[in-house]
Amino acid sequence: MRILLKFEIDCDVDAAWRALHSPRAVAELYGPLVELAPLVPGEMPTSWEPGADVPVQLSLAGIVPMGQQLIHVSERFVDDASGPVRIFRDSGIPLTGPLSSLEVWDHQMAVSPVPGNPAKTLWRDRLVIRGAAAPALWPVMWATWQWRAARVKALAPTWAHDPAPSA
Repeated sequence: MRILLKFEIDCDVDAAWRALHSPRAVAELYGPLVELAPLVPGEMPTSWEPGADVPVQLSLAGIVPMGQQLIHVSERFVDDASGPVRIFRDSGIPLTGPLSSLEVWDHQMAVSPVPGNPAKTLWRDRLVIRGAAAPALWPVMWATWQWRAARVKALAPTWAHDPAPSA
């Protein structure tokens, strides 16, 4: 089962790419509803690096445990008709909790400059899940991804090192 999103965000592609690699930025996407924390205190990397396997704990509002997830990071670079595309992939797997019944977790986020407007980024998000529980979990995941897209759009302007001056 898949969830696909495609939208523009108000930051350049370099800022979006940095945010994809930032555990802090990722945690902000889900906060305050879901908290992402390292399984071992103090062991959250400052940046997700390709090849990394990072176990994290998810909790609802930092109070109700939701399970553990292994984040496995890889990246690739391709060219499409509009130019270069950077793809960040988490192919880890839920270890415990409601999502652990899934056999496949493949989350890819692609960023590229908006054609004709390099100050904006085209964000493409794809989540593929498989397993016996996938049909039951899909509606919840779809709703979560819609909310997550709204958070990406809201937070993207804060990802720039040098925000645009206010009028």
